[in-house]
Amino acid sequence: MPEGHSVHRLARQFNDVFAGSVLAVSSPQGKFAAGARLIDGQALERAEAHGKQMFLTFSHELILRVHLGLYGAWDFGGDSTFTGASSIGAPRRIGEQEIAADSGGWGHGGPPEPKGAVRVRLVSAHGWADLRGPTACEVLTPAAAAVVRRKLGPDPLNNLPGDGEEFGRRIRKSITSIALQLMKQEVLAGVGNVYRAEVLFRLSLDPMRPGKSLQVEEARALWADIAKIMADGVRDGRIITTELGDRPSGLGAAVGHGLEDALLGSRPNKDVPVQDAHYVYKRVGQPCRHCGTVIAMAELGGRKLYWCPHCQSGKA
Repeated sequence: MPEGHSVHRLARQFNDVFAGSVLAVSSPQGKFAAGARLIDGQALERAEAHGKQMFLTFSHELILRVHLGLYGAWDFGGDSTFTGASSIGAPRRIGEQEIAADSGGWGHGGPPEPKGAVRVRLVSAHGWADLRGPTACEVLTPAAAAVVRRKLGPDPLNNLPGDGEEFGRRIRKSITSIALQLMKQEVLAGVGNVYRAEVLFRLSLDPMRPGKSLQVEEARALWADIAKIMADGVRDGRIITTELGDRPSGLGAAVGHGLEDALLGSRPNKDVPVQDAHYVYKRVGQPCRHCGTVIAMAELGGRKLYWCPHCQSGKA
C-alpha cells in the first residue's frame, strides 16, 4: 500500500496538471458510472491528501474521495504541455521507489482507449488520468468528506498548527504498543510499515513500549522526525531514512565526486543504493548499522515489524 508521501505526490501531480481545468469524467469499467455523472463537466479546483487518502474538490463543491489501498493506481498521459512536478505515471513501487508507468499516447487530440478495468477516467483538454483497483472511490458532499477526515489522525505532511500535540495526545492515551499505534490511521494518518520501523529505530524507541509510557517530549520528537522523513519522501519520491554517515556504499561511490560535497549532503538521494536506504526495514538477519546486533523481525498486527534488539532496548 502506498504510504502517505506517495499520495501527497499524487495530489501535487493533480494540482499541477488538472487544477482549474474542466474534466470529462467517465467510468469505462461501469462500476462508478453514477458517481462519474455527478462530477462530469466540472472544473477541478484542488487536490488534497490526508494520510493515504486523496480528496479532489470540484467547482460545484462535490468531492471525489480515493483510497488506493493495496492494489489501486493512477496512470497519466497527455500532450507535450501535460507535465507536473511529479513524474507522469502511477507510483508503481519497486522496493520503495516510485517510477513512472507507461503513460501511453495522446493521438488525434485525445486519450487512447482505456485498457483493463478502469474505474474512473478524467480527461482535460491536454491529458488524462485513469484509476484502477482502488479500495475506495466515492463522491461526497463537503460535510461528508469532513466526517471522513475527522476520523483520521493528524497528517505529518500537512502539519497544521496543533497537529503535533494532537498526535501526542492520541498515542499517549493508550496502553497499546507504539508500534501498533503508529499503523492506526486514526492515531496518525499516512504512516505505513516502512516509516513505522525506521522512525522507531532513529529515535531508539522500543516498539513494544505502551503509548502511555511515552513522555511528552518523546511524543514530540516522534512527530517531528516522522514529519521530516516523510517530507524527504515527497521530495525524493523514495523512502530514504539513513543519514549520510550510515551509508557506506553511497559514501564510497561519492568519493570520485568530492568527499567534502558528499559529507555536506549535496548528493541527491536518488543516488543512494537500495541497500543503504534503511536502518532496519527488510534487514532481518543483517547487522545493525550502529551496533552490529542482528536485526530482528516479528509479526505484529498482521504486519512484519523490524527492529534492533540492542539499540531499541532502552538500555543502549
